[in-house]
Amino acid sequence: MDVDDLRQRLEHERHSLPLSDNLLHSLVIDYQKVDTALEWQQQAAHHHLVCFSDPLYPPLLKQLTDPPCVLFVKGCVEALAIPSLAVVGSRNASPGGLQVAYQLAREMAALGFSICSGMAMGIDGAAHKACVDHAGRTLAVLGTGIDIIYPRRHQQLYEDIQRQGCIISEFWPDVGPFAGNFPKRNRIISGLSLGTLVVEACRKSGSLITARLAMEQGREVFAVPGSILGGFHQGCHDLLRDGAKLVESAADIVEELVSLTAFHLEEVNSCHHIQQGEICDLPFSSLLASVGYETTAIDAVVEHSGKTIDLVLEQMLELELQGWVVAVPGGYVRVKRS
Repeated sequence: MDVDDLRQRLEHERHSLPLSDNLLHSLVIDYQKVDTALEWQQQAAHHHLVCFSDPLYPPLLKQLTDPPCVLFVKGCVEALAIPSLAVVGSRNASPGGLQVAYQLAREMAALGFSICSGMAMGIDGAAHKACVDHAGRTLAVLGTGIDIIYPRRHQQLYEDIQRQGCIISEFWPDVGPFAGNFPKRNRIISGLSLGTLVVEACRKSGSLITARLAMEQGREVFAVPGSILGGFHQGCHDLLRDGAKLVESAADIVEELVSLTAFHLEEVNSCHHIQQGEICDLPFSSLLASVGYETTAIDAVVEHSGKTIDLVLEQMLELELQGWVVAVPGGYVRVKRS
């Protein structure tokens, strides 16, 4: 982002910004905060400011009635383009709940989805760790400034996530933990995602806020059932009564997300201005040769291509954007001949 261009638009061309009239009229420029944001961005190559008009700004997030004007991002900013599933649940999760969250997140990551959560204790942490452990992409949306690690015990997880995904916040870098900011960030978790999976939640769980927001945003909501004893799953059972889809395996999720994934990729394609004339050369030929015209599991693609899973997921996304393959339940299918 060019500093002079940003200042020009803020000072003289604010109506060129893709914001509603109400937001434009209420917009007050705090030059000190602008300078703070730009200084933070320039501190490291993996620091990114993603504004609403940026091609990297997630298309699904733009559909919110109150999308953040700017996202502070640490890590692999390209991970924002990958179709995402939100995984949320109790901070005080049971061992069984942690195991289920880890397993489902690992399976969805292996199918090419990124996993979005809030880096809290419990279910959030288990979902992120599954991606870190198995070279999957994951997005952590903070309820603090992006430089504030909360909870502190997740410091290593915070660092690991940046290597394979990214940390995201709408708050300025030095904003500390404030109770009111955590429910606010939940709209970003659900807004970034095609659907939200609640693994374990009591009736007063904050994760139900994320599920409710997902419903309001027109996204899919999934819930894992559990024992009627102890109250750990009452929130999930309430969601199931209200129409959430019951989940026992990743297949239950993927079959509901195929059409939304296609829409997401079309929107990303549009944002990045990928033209047909730019894709006449055969891309990633060795990887493309690993994908058949029938469903090919991601594990088979990795084995056949000889590439790392991280590189495979990155290049498969590019192949999807260019129309060579599509993601389907169980893996990928090639749809265009060379």
